[in-house]
Amino acid sequence: MAKKLFNTKIGLALGGGAAKGVAHIGVLKALEDAQVDINYIAGTSVGAMIAALYAFNVNIETIGDLARRLTMSKVTSFKLNKTGFFSTESLKDLMLEYVGDVNIEDAVIPLSIVATDINSGEEIILTTGSVADAVCASAAIPGIYIPVEINGRTLVDGGLVQNVPIEALQAAGAGVTIASHLNSVSHYSDISHVLDVMRNAFEIAVSQHTQDQLKEADLLISMDLSDFSLRDNTERYDELFDIGHRAATIQLAKLVWYKKTNLLLYVGRLIRELAPFKLPEFIRRVVSKPRQ
Repeated sequence: MAKKLFNTKIGLALGGGAAKGVAHIGVLKALEDAQVDINYIAGTSVGAMIAALYAFNVNIETIGDLARRLTMSKVTSFKLNKTGFFSTESLKDLMLEYVGDVNIEDAVIPLSIVATDINSGEEIILTTGSVADAVCASAAIPGIYIPVEINGRTLVDGGLVQNVPIEALQAAGAGVTIASHLNSVSHYSDISHVLDVMRNAFEIAVSQHTQDQLKEADLLISMDLSDFSLRDNTERYDELFDIGHRAATIQLAKLVWYKKTNLLLYVGRLIRELAPFKLPEFIRRVVSKPRQ
């Protein structure tokens, strides 16, 4: 119990959000600027792609070069099928180009990628096997993309179960979790295409449980990106990057405070768990006070 309470290893969860995922790159740069060491990283959908690149030591400038090419048409191949309209083969090719044919378990930073078993509804946390296949599965929006078969399971977008994969970080062993969330408001991107309608519908469907799950984060980096496209932000890369960098920089001030005081907080939690008597009310209030 004490080992868990005193765990200060930091995990970073990168959420889904299609072409808005450029903002995650700004978050990563802010973390590097603040010299925050990431011990675990997890991602869903576009967050899975960026998490995978970063976990394999692809530098931020190179990830940015890829993101400048990141449009729906670049990562989508039309392939009419009974289970979807598009395949993720182009996305797979992109991942193979940037990280090669590598396995998740070989990542420099321990990596978790979240997908959903469309037959059972189970959350599947992928920690072994092909990185490219896992990223494709995590990004396969049901009804739009053909599901990806991995280990006998039929997998689709992880956002259905864990759009910002904090739970995956906790399962991996992180004691302090940072969440980068690309949709902090209840207003969604303007629509100009049927794919926008379908993607917005997907985001609306997952928004409620995402809000509940975000309460588990020790530090939440949340952004209003409703003014940006889900399909193509290549002309607005710098704007998205700056929003992510600024949001993370502001929130990281809280992490510095957290790291300096976490010992006191964990001691308090340990006392609360182990004490054979009822704590005095004023101590209970201090120990139970929620983190901001």
